[in-house]
This record gives sequence, structure tokens and C-alpha cells, in this order.
Amino acid sequence: MLGGAATVVTGGFLLLPVAIVAMVMGPELLFQLDAPAFRAWRTIFAAITVQGLPFLLFGTLVSAAISAFVPTSVFNRVLPRNPVLAVPVAGAAGVVLPGCECASVPVAGSLMGRGIAPAAALSFLLSAPAINPVVLVATAVAFPGSPEMVLARLVASLAVSMAVGWLWISLGRPEWLQLPKPREGAGAGRWEAFRGGLQHDFLHAGGFLVVGAMAAATFNIVVPQSVLEAVSGSPWLSVLALAVLAVVLAVCSEADAFVAASLTGFSPTARLAFMVVGPMVDVKLIALQAGTFGRAFAVRFSSVTFAVAVLSSVLVGWWLL
Repeated sequence: MLGGAATVVTGGFLLLPVAIVAMVMGPELLFQLDAPAFRAWRTIFAAITVQGLPFLLFGTLVSAAISAFVPTSVFNRVLPRNPVLAVPVAGAAGVVLPGCECASVPVAGSLMGRGIAPAAALSFLLSAPAINPVVLVATAVAFPGSPEMVLARLVASLAVSMAVGWLWISLGRPEWLQLPKPREGAGAGRWEAFRGGLQHDFLHAGGFLVVGAMAAATFNIVVPQSVLEAVSGSPWLSVLALAVLAVVLAVCSEADAFVAASLTGFSPTARLAFMVVGPMVDVKLIALQAGTFGRAFAVRFSSVTFAVAVLSSVLVGWWLL
């Protein structure tokens, strides 16, 4: 049984050769880029993919373990039955998962599959990559002597996760959300269920990770740096510019604080928006959500989350920064 699980994990890493083939052949065949641009595309694509795969594997391991070994009664005891109260509890619980958005999507899908209210699972999905201890420590290191930036990121991100969860309760419709289908091994033993869950989640989500990484690398090459410099002087445009940049760069939440700190030409509030939006809405994450919960859900959810994240960043930045 353990040998089968090892085979699944090994098979999952066959995504790496696929990613390498796409990295080497894709731009040359589709875009006919010159050599410097091709090398930049390849570097960005490889960085995003290699950065995301370990956390994706971690998330699928957690997801499979939850489905196979954790009884539903545990979640029923921890989370309030009222979805309105369950949302802030689930949002605050995101602090215990040291992973990025690649890990949060399969975990949230597993929680929904175990009967947890979608609003609570979605709140956890947003908060886990944004307020976990690794991210907060990285932010403190990236902004030395600025504890207010760490506090602002924590407050703004937690506010977004709760607000979006409550909005789902008020405005969300069940037909918008395609819940993960029960796995074939659900009636088998626990280790067999774990193996089946790991195989399904890692291979399924890994493909969308590669697609998202390709899109992010392409945007990095196409959008010129001069466009960003032109808007840095406007308080409102700078916030929107860095929010959009966070979506297309798809930097892992453990590293985005260092990217934000390097954008010294932008205001603290704009850099806060970069760090709040990125872990919740980026091209990689949208692709993962579309593959897990359906395209209709991903479009609506990412649009609402983006708007709420920008608003929260502006308000918290005005208050604390």
C-alpha cells in the first residue's frame, strides 16, 4: 500500500518534464520571441512552477489526509453551525497553514467535500496563503523597522477573507460552485482513499499550475516596465497598477513581500495592495480554482475578491500607513 502511494507521488512529478518541454518549445513555436525574451520567459516560467510545486504537493497531501483520516465530526465540533459565525473562525484558522495559494485550493475543496459550509471553506482558502506565520515573518524581514506593514497586511487580508465569505452567504448561488466529485476510492480503506485523493488532486491541480505559470510568464514579457513607471506617481492608479501586477506576476505569497519592498517608487498603500491581492487573486490561482470548482465560479469569485482586496488595502493603508 505504501509502495502504491510512493508510485503516485513519483508519477506526479512527471509534471516536471512536461513543464520543461513547455518551457523550451512553447514560446519558440507560439510567439517566435527573440533569444533574450525567450530566456526571460523560460526563467520566469520555471521559477513560478518550481516555487509552486512543493506547496501544491503539500496542499494535496493535507487535502488527501483530511479526506481519508479526519472524521467529519471534527469539523462540526470546531466550526460553528451558523455559517455567518463559521466564516471568521475559518478565516482565522488560515494562520495555521504555512503554505501558499497552491496549497489552499485543494484543501478548501476537501473541506467542502466533507460537508463544511462553502462560505467558511472559501474564507479559509483566502486567508491561509495571506496570514500564515511564514508570510508574516517574511513581510517583517522585507520591511525591517516597519511593523505597521505587517499589521496592515494581517488586518487587510483577514478582512477580505471574512468579507468575501459573508458575501457568498448573501449573494452566492449553489449552481455557481462545482463541488469536487467524490473519489472512486471513497469506499475503500483509509490508505487507499489517501492514495486516490493524492493522485487525483496533485495531477489535476498540477496541470492548471503549469498553465497559470505560462500565462504569468507571458504577461511579464509582454507588459513593458515603462507602463508601470508611468502610473507610479498617481495615488489611485498606483494602487490599481500594483494590484493588477500582483495578478499577472503570480508570485508565491512567501516571496511577494520582497518584490513589494523592491517597488520603492510606489506608495506604501500601493505595495500593501500588491501583497493583499497577490495571494488571493492571480492567474495561477484562477486556473487552479477553475479546475477545482468550475470556470463560472472562478470568474465570479476572482472578480469579487479582487475588488474587495483593493478596497480593503486602501482603507487599511489609509488607517495604518
